[in-house]
Amino acid sequence: MPDRRKRKSLSIFRPALTALTPIDDDAPDSAPATLKKSHPSPAFSDQSPIPSPTGSSLERTSSKNSLERLIPKTRPRNLQKSGRPSSLFGSLRSLSSLQDEDELLTRTSSTPSSLQSSTSNAPDLATSMVLYHGPLPEAGPMFRKRCPYLVLTETHLIQFKSQARASEMFPNIPPPQSQGRSNMRHSRISSNGSTHDLHSSPEHYTAIALASIVAVYKLDDGEPYFTIEIAYFTESTNHASTITLQIHDPRESDLWLSTVRAAASKTRVDGSTPFPQSLVEYTARALEQEHDYDPKHFTMFKVVQRANKSGKRSSSDDLTKLTSKICILAIGMYQLHLVPLPKSTRTASSTSLSDLNGASHGIITLTSINVQTFDDSFQLIFRPPCQLSSTLFLAALCANEVALSIRRTAEYLRPEWIEQPFVWSIPPGVEDDLLPFPSEQEENKCFDRTLTAYCAAYKLDTSNIRYYVNYHCEDAPAFELLPTGSLLRTNYSSIELLAVMRALRYNESFGSISFEGISLDLLHALSDRYGSEHVPWTTRSGERINLEEQEKTSLLIQEIRALALKSKRLRRLNFSYCLSKKSSSSSGSGVCEALFPLCPRQLTNVDWIILDGIMLSDMDIDYLYAAAIEKSCHFRAIDVGHCGLMDRNLYAVLQALTHQGQTLESINISGNLARFQPDALQEYLQNFTRIRKLNISNTYRTSGPEPWIDAEILLRWRLEDLNMSHITLNEQTIASLATYLKNPQSDTMRNLSLNQCALSGAGLGLLLHAIYRPIPRELHLYVTENRLEQGHDMLVSAVASSCTPSQMTMEMLEYKEEIHFRQLLEAWVQNSSTKYLNISKVSLPFEASSETFGALKRLLAENQIIEVLNLSGEEAHLEVANFGPGLNRALTGLKVNKQLEILYLEHQKLGLQGANTLASVLEENSILREIHCANNEFNLQAFTVLVNALEHNTSITYLPFMEDDKAASMKRVDREIDNFRESGSYGLTTPAKATMKRTLGAAMSGPRSFSSRMANASGPAKQRFSDKDVMAAVDSLSQNWDQESKRLQTYLMRNYSIRHGLPLEAMTDEDTDRPLTGWSGATALRVSSNDVTPVGEPNVQLGGSKTKEDDDEGVDMEDDGSDLEGALMMSQKLDLG
Repeated sequence: MPDRRKRKSLSIFRPALTALTPIDDDAPDSAPATLKKSHPSPAFSDQSPIPSPTGSSLERTSSKNSLERLIPKTRPRNLQKSGRPSSLFGSLRSLSSLQDEDELLTRTSSTPSSLQSSTSNAPDLATSMVLYHGPLPEAGPMFRKRCPYLVLTETHLIQFKSQARASEMFPNIPPPQSQGRSNMRHSRISSNGSTHDLHSSPEHYTAIALASIVAVYKLDDGEPYFTIEIAYFTESTNHASTITLQIHDPRESDLWLSTVRAAASKTRVDGSTPFPQSLVEYTARALEQEHDYDPKHFTMFKVVQRANKSGKRSSSDDLTKLTSKICILAIGMYQLHLVPLPKSTRTASSTSLSDLNGASHGIITLTSINVQTFDDSFQLIFRPPCQLSSTLFLAALCANEVALSIRRTAEYLRPEWIEQPFVWSIPPGVEDDLLPFPSEQEENKCFDRTLTAYCAAYKLDTSNIRYYVNYHCEDAPAFELLPTGSLLRTNYSSIELLAVMRALRYNESFGSISFEGISLDLLHALSDRYGSEHVPWTTRSGERINLEEQEKTSLLIQEIRALALKSKRLRRLNFSYCLSKKSSSSSGSGVCEALFPLCPRQLTNVDWIILDGIMLSDMDIDYLYAAAIEKSCHFRAIDVGHCGLMDRNLYAVLQALTHQGQTLESINISGNLARFQPDALQEYLQNFTRIRKLNISNTYRTSGPEPWIDAEILLRWRLEDLNMSHITLNEQTIASLATYLKNPQSDTMRNLSLNQCALSGAGLGLLLHAIYRPIPRELHLYVTENRLEQGHDMLVSAVASSCTPSQMTMEMLEYKEEIHFRQLLEAWVQNSSTKYLNISKVSLPFEASSETFGALKRLLAENQIIEVLNLSGEEAHLEVANFGPGLNRALTGLKVNKQLEILYLEHQKLGLQGANTLASVLEENSILREIHCANNEFNLQAFTVLVNALEHNTSITYLPFMEDDKAASMKRVDREIDNFRESGSYGLTTPAKATMKRTLGAAMSGPRSFSSRMANASGPAKQRFSDKDVMAAVDSLSQNWDQESKRLQTYLMRNYSIRHGLPLEAMTDEDTDRPLTGWSGATALRVSSNDVTPVGEPNVQLGGSKTKEDDDEGVDMEDDGSDLEGALMMSQKLDLG
């Protein structure tokens, strides 16, 4: 495998090039500079004449997007001394902007059947120097006098009908009478598809220009000859063909091979025309159809796709059928393509690359490059994961340049890989011409580039792979793989996981990698029996690891081991909940087998391993134990929470970890089935001196008066996180915690979790007094679902005295007496230490009283320290918790609040009235930045009220798009449709409306008074609607939700730009058009029936003030009618509007 240590390969090709002028036949060809060792600093030569794409179908009005830059004005250095390069480099513009399918170039294969006959250039041929010549008998010695004669000059390979004809043109060739015995015995020449031209031409010779030769190579066809095949392509006529020389004498065969190769190579570098512009555009469009064209990363070569005839005997007829093909080898951004030559008679065909067998291969899947030294042949081997390899047998005079270009592209796509995973076999000295790439700054060490290359090679959709880079955590940056973006499945496929893991290899930008919650079961059960090029045999520095039977292990073990071995910066690996119980039960999880054998030998820097949620087998425990008892491992953490460990295995883990007592920083043994003796846990914990994080939540021990952890042990540590949730805390444990929290040793603590600990209000009050500091501590205290009503006065006193930390979460408080909750609210009004408060999901015996809402209103209005407040309710199948309708009155306290920035109000059934209250708050409050108020039974009318409120509010940067509320509204419409269908009519009579329960507001209707008034004012007593009307109404409802969402996004983007000082984008009238939303349901029904434009309420605005008639009817802000009725109204409104 090629070893490229410390090579930075960040750009495939050379700097950007400009467009060229059209071909001038009289202009001399200019040759590019060489890449010889004597010129290590590359420079660009002067212009080479190449046709301009002007006038082609690729032409564009914008000069920036034009394909006139498809061909560089200055050609890059070539591997030869001078002359026409065999590769073509593109410009800076991609073809991805092409929009018309009829503009896409087409690709066809062609094998023209004639050699090029030359008559007009006879004087030039006669003046050329003869390099080599000899007879080519067609059959045996008896036909020697009629043998064709082959002459190689400086510019052409010429075939004469006889030696006499050759001597007539070239006097230095002796006539047949003076020539001795032939030095070529039993040799013959054949041409694929061109025999007629060879022997029936009206002239005496046929010439092949050496500049048109593509490749000269040996051919093993099973015949008792030494066969040479010469492939050539005439660009002016698009004629491609091959001729075959079969020679008995091996020395003579080698002489012809070397002589023709040398002459063709010299002609090629001495100056010949570049690729025609039409062929360049044809190839570029071929790659564009494969979504792999980028003009900055585009190279093309003429090559021969050789027929694989090794070991087979074939007749002359079979030989013409199995002939090789001349095609274009194009290297795109991520793939290598074999593009068939265009047929001159069908240049507008729509043949795709898939028509050519094995035409496209991902460069990332390359496993071998083998370039021959004795001829122009070379082989490329590709192998996708878990598949057989595919070999391309190719030949080209520029084989070395092809190999270097592929190598450069591979290193560009994997710039961080020190050792490329393919075999690199080329002639000596060629690799010295491999130029380094200029550095190119990309985020995360070009991870996106490498991942995209793997996706392109493995035929994956990149949109399905989602990840996040966390820069605000320990061992940052942290790569976190997120759930798949596919809507059809929930888990990644095995190939997608391989693409991600292989893209992460060698990447030195991430200190942590997390697969938390991502199923790796498929990789655990998969092995690759077709190859081992991706097996990690060595460390990053090249040291062999010498582990037995690595190639037989699962792909999960191989990829995890490769991540640990190939990165020096990687310190933390998180595999929480990555494997199901079934996958890790019998043969082990694979994670322990992959990592722990490396740690004692210090082959990896990974020292923080998270195994939470993986059912560890005895085999896993053996691997863990064997590594942990070695002090050379220097583990900082091995988390085994919720791993199904029983007493024996958990004790074994803790005993092994005691050997890491000087380095271990985190212990997580939560959620296991083991049961501790009262003093057993403390005996293990006292061996650790540097613990920062301790999680013993949801663990068990036998009953006893002893504390879970003595204060003496706690005072040895400077804890940052302590989680004792789901543990019943006795008085001794609470006293031990209070002693530690009161000591300055605990000032480093940032998170203390005591959820569901049967903690009383008195116990929490004791802890709060221990936490108190004159300057509030930056500590987040979690006390969810505890029995705080017991000893509640101590809790209220501590809160009112501002003994609380900066953040508190008190979810799911359950009160039997409402007065206790009211007292807690009054205490929070006086509190001046907590900035984040979560008192969501409070359960009261009844709906809150006006006194409680008064206390909540004072909290919202008078507290000047809270910045984030969570008052959300809960709506589950078995339990519903919300404050009740009086919450709308309490929310008016926000109008005078000058500190609160983020408010959570989910699942509180605010409805239209709550939306109007929030809208009134937004008109006066300029401090709030985020309002999380989804799932509040908002219909379209309520949503529109909130969006309209943002028209003049420039502080809100987050407001939900109410997707769940929209879905609930649509479900209500579906139910109403079903009800009407069961009744046999979509009609609504006025008495029926008066008696039906008004629980759901019309999707776009106004207050009830408008509906009643208009229904009584005019129109028939009953209106009927067809199925078509109903479906149109439902569609209009969905469309108007989307329109309001678009308006909301416009306002939020405006406010975000204002907050961050960004330039504002001009908003169109369509973006900010405020809809008229005061249409009543009855008006809509009348309109849909009578097909007239409503004139009774054109000036009524949503959320506007009530009229005198409204007051007479006692109108409140409840919704009227049904969502279906309102949707029908809106449908008619849109049709008539």
